[in-house]
Amino acid sequence: MSDENASHPWHPLLDRFFSYLSSECGLSANTLEAYGRDLREFVGLLELRRLTRPDEVTPLVVQSHLIALKNRGLALSSLARHLSAVRTFLRFLHLIGAASEDVTSKMDPPQRWHTLPDTLHVVQVEALLAAPSVDEAYGLRDRAILETLYGAGLRVSELAGLKLPDVNFAVGYLRCLGKGGRERIIPLGRSAAESLRTYLEESRPKLAKSRPGESALFLTRTGRAMDRTNVWRLVVRYSKAAGLPRLISPHTLRHCFATHLLQNGADLRIVQELLGHADVATTQIYTHVDRGRLKAIHKKFHPRQ
Repeated sequence: MSDENASHPWHPLLDRFFSYLSSECGLSANTLEAYGRDLREFVGLLELRRLTRPDEVTPLVVQSHLIALKNRGLALSSLARHLSAVRTFLRFLHLIGAASEDVTSKMDPPQRWHTLPDTLHVVQVEALLAAPSVDEAYGLRDRAILETLYGAGLRVSELAGLKLPDVNFAVGYLRCLGKGGRERIIPLGRSAAESLRTYLEESRPKLAKSRPGESALFLTRTGRAMDRTNVWRLVVRYSKAAGLPRLISPHTLRHCFATHLLQNGADLRIVQELLGHADVATTQIYTHVDRGRLKAIHKKFHPRQ
C-alpha cells in the first residue's frame, strides 16, 4: 500500500466503487456526480473520527451523519440521495469482501431515527454562562450550575444529585452517580472549578442558613436540594436572558460538551467515558460534524486540493 493510501484508506475503495458504478450499474453522469459529493462528505466524517476500516462503520455512524444533515436543513430529497449513496457504497464493500457484513441491513428506517438535541456555538455558550449576575448569591449559584453542566457534561439528574463531598478541588475532579448507579469521575476544568469554589465560599453558606445540615451541593432559596425542575427552569430563564435564538434544556449543554470536545479532536472513547455511556455506539449519535470542519479536512488531506 502506498503512503497516500495508508493516509487515506477510503480513497482506493471509493475509486473501486465508482469504477463499479460506471461499468456495471449504468448510472447517469449526474447521479455519479451527486454520489461523489455525498460520499466524499461521508468519508470526510469517517476520517475525522479516525475510522479506517469498513467494519468500524456501524448503523449509528451512518444515522448520526444523516441526522446531522437533517438538522442542517437539507431537503428530504437530498437526504434520500445521501442515504442511497451511503447504502450502495456500504453494500458494495460487503460484496467485495472489504466488510464482513452489510450494516445497512441493521439500520432502522429514517422515520425511527431520533433527532439530535440542539447544540450551540461556543460563542453562544459563553453568552449563556455570562448571563447570571455574580453580584448576588443566586447568580453565583446559577453560574456554577451552568458551568458544571457544560464543563462536566452531566445529565440534569446527575447534577441535582451531587453532594458536597463529590467535589474535590485538590485533585480537580468531580464524582457523580450516573445511570444504574455507576460512579463516574470527571475532570473539573478551570472555569467550572472557579465558579464552584466561589459558589461554595460566597453563596452556599447564605442559602444553607435555614438548613445547615443539608448535604446537597446546589441549594434552593429555602436551603433545600435543587431538583431537576429547578435546574430546567434555570437554564430556560438564562437562555432567554442571553438572547439565544431558541430555548434550550440542560441536556443541550451536555450535548455541547460532547460536540465541542469532538470538534477539538478528543477521542470518541474518551468522550464515551466522560459521558458515562456503557456502549460507544450511544456516544456516536452525539458526533455530528459541521460542514466547515469537513471542508477543512478535505482541503488538508485530499491529494487534488
